[in-house]
Amino acid sequence: MVQTAPSPADTAPERVLKRDWVVGGALLAIHAVALCAFLPMFFSWQAVAVAVGLWIVTGMGITLGYHRLLTHRSMVCPKWVEYIATLAGALALQGGPIEWVSQHRAHHAHSDTDGDPHTTGRGLRWAHVDWLFRRNKARLLVDERARWVPDLVSDPGMRFIEKTNVLWTVALGIALYFIGGWKFVIWGIFARIVFTYHCTWLFNSWSHAYGYRTYKTTDKSTNNWLVAMLTFGEGWHNNHHAFPASAKHGMAPHEIDPTYYAIKVMSWLKLARKVNVPTPEARKRLEIKNNVHNIKVA
Repeated sequence: MVQTAPSPADTAPERVLKRDWVVGGALLAIHAVALCAFLPMFFSWQAVAVAVGLWIVTGMGITLGYHRLLTHRSMVCPKWVEYIATLAGALALQGGPIEWVSQHRAHHAHSDTDGDPHTTGRGLRWAHVDWLFRRNKARLLVDERARWVPDLVSDPGMRFIEKTNVLWTVALGIALYFIGGWKFVIWGIFARIVFTYHCTWLFNSWSHAYGYRTYKTTDKSTNNWLVAMLTFGEGWHNNHHAFPASAKHGMAPHEIDPTYYAIKVMSWLKLARKVNVPTPEARKRLEIKNNVHNIKVA
């Protein structure tokens, strides 16, 4: 369930807005090291296979774990399954569950307004990456996150993963080094993380800028097939904003949604229950007539 709270923009004048040099520097360094993947000395098909496998696991950790399970509670899972999905998300190196989920719940509560941490109102580059390290009055500070995620803050396991989230990637990197040397580290950590970053960031930027709209929402969310293919179904973003608590994002037959297919398998295995999907009546109420049209941000 999306939490409602005052917009962080409401208290912005009281803040001392600063650039986040740590995050900006870390992103620059990770991208720089990832470029080494193009050097012949660091290339091997085994390393590429490792990167692809980890991309699927950690990408699903973001889409299924951080997003559909933790942020929107679109299903109920046993606690051990929830922790495994959260750890997979932490290995994407996009922050711990408390940080990620609180920012995303704020995004839904204030989508495409000044209170949205990655509003497209400031341009596509801002929505894609700049919001992470530039002066941002809407991005939640550490002491503001708890009001958005009381369910996670009250969970000792989630607090532990939040505090140790970077260490899991460090541990994975060490393991990959001993298994396959620097090739595995460059591809399995750095190249994979950079690719996953941009896939995730696309549904903050492109999925609020390019595509078609099937349902009436108060924001600029769109359905974008390319983003959907790169993010295991997250690109059906207008559908998602119309029905945030839905475990299913691909509503039409052509809208392929691998994350939902994984959730269905989990339900068959009794690893997920109370899987939320909107009724046909609910979908029809929000449907836009003649809905295939493009929108762009200025």
